[in-house]
Amino acid sequence: MTVQDAITTEDKLIVADDGVCDPAQIRRAAMNLLARREHSLDEMRQKLQRRFDDAAMLETQLQKLADEKLQSDERFAESFARQRAGRGYGPSRVRQEMRQKGISDSAIAQAIEAAELDWWALAETVFRKKFGEPARVDMKEKAKRMRFMQYRGFSADHYQHLVDG
Repeated sequence: MTVQDAITTEDKLIVADDGVCDPAQIRRAAMNLLARREHSLDEMRQKLQRRFDDAAMLETQLQKLADEKLQSDERFAESFARQRAGRGYGPSRVRQEMRQKGISDSAIAQAIEAAELDWWALAETVFRKKFGEPARVDMKEKAKRMRFMQYRGFSADHYQHLVDG
């Protein structure tokens, strides 16, 4: 393949009109994605399918990366759980986002357990950052605070004592 056949840009490998691509191109594009951050297998598949038409070759290269432990859904899940918790999201929201990224329920449970997070302390931190000190409020404000904490992915057990004042 010549330089005219494929033009490499920062985020996209544009394949020649004849649609020819080799496994090295797919691997290079996948490694570029993994160099930036961990990706789930489904994320990698979706991103690379936009660039490459050969689904069989793509699957082969993704499997090789997984076999070589260069791509790992478990490692991605652990990293993702810590990252999202660090941004103030609770366990329900983190689980849901991981499901959307194609992570299995067993890997999700393992990652959340491995993160060893204190969800009650995190809920309190998020609550205080948004609303200040817990205090008695009217029903409308209480409902607003509960909706916020639910949106963030915390269960009532995590925040109820804060909302009650």
